[in-house]
Amino acid sequence: MSGLLEVVVLSPEDARRAEKGGADRLMLVGGLTGQGTSPEPGMFEYVRSVCTVPIRPLLRLREGYRTDGGEVSRLHGLVAGYLEAGADGVVLGFLNGYNQVDLEVVTELTDAGDWPWTFDHAIDRCLDVDAAWDALKGLRGLDQVLTAGSSRGLGRGLEDLLRRAQADPDAAALMMAGGGLVPEHLAWLTRAGVHAFQVGAQVRPGGSFAADVDASLVHTWRILVDAPRKP
Repeated sequence: MSGLLEVVVLSPEDARRAEKGGADRLMLVGGLTGQGTSPEPGMFEYVRSVCTVPIRPLLRLREGYRTDGGEVSRLHGLVAGYLEAGADGVVLGFLNGYNQVDLEVVTELTDAGDWPWTFDHAIDRCLDVDAAWDALKGLRGLDQVLTAGSSRGLGRGLEDLLRRAQADPDAAALMMAGGGLVPEHLAWLTRAGVHAFQVGAQVRPGGSFAADVDASLVHTWRILVDAPRKP
C-alpha cells in the first residue's frame, strides 16, 4: 500500500520542487512564526498556478490555537477564497480556553462544506487527548489529523501514537504523522496502520525552513514512504 506524502511549502518554488520530487499533496503556510499563519490569497493563487497536486492552505490568523468570533467571518472569507482558487481543502486546528477542541468554531467553519480538511497539531496540545479524538471523529469532511503524539514531536510522542493507532483502527486511518518525523519511524507507523506522513524541514538543505524545498530530498522520502514493509 502506497502512503500519502504531504510536504509543507512556503512559496511557488517550494511547490514546484515538491511536486517534482513526488509529493502527493502540499500544505501551504504563509508564515512560520509560532504555529504558522495563513497564506495571502494572492500567494495561494500563485502556488496553485504552478503545480497540479492538491494543496491545503493553513487557516490561522494569529499565533497559537485560539480564535474568537471577531475572526471567524474573516476565516470564512479565506476558506471561500481558497476553495474558489482551487484548494483541495484546508488545514485548521482551534482549541478553547480549556485546551479542548473548539467544536463551536471548527464546526462553524467546516460543517456546511463538501470539502475535506485536516485538523492540525492542535490535538497534541489538548489536555485530554482521548476526549479530543472522540470529539473529532465523525466531523463532516475530516479526513486527516496531523499529529506527533506529543507537543514535543514524534521523538517523544511516537509510542503514544503507536498505541492509539493499534488500539483504534479508525484513529489510525485518520492519522497523518508529522512533527519531527525521521525515516526510522516509518516502519513502526505503517505496521500500526498509519499511512499518511508530513515532512517540512526534512526536505530542505540543512533541515532549515530558510532553504527552499529540494526535489531530490522529497524523492528520497517518496521512496521511503512507498517501500514495502515486513508484517
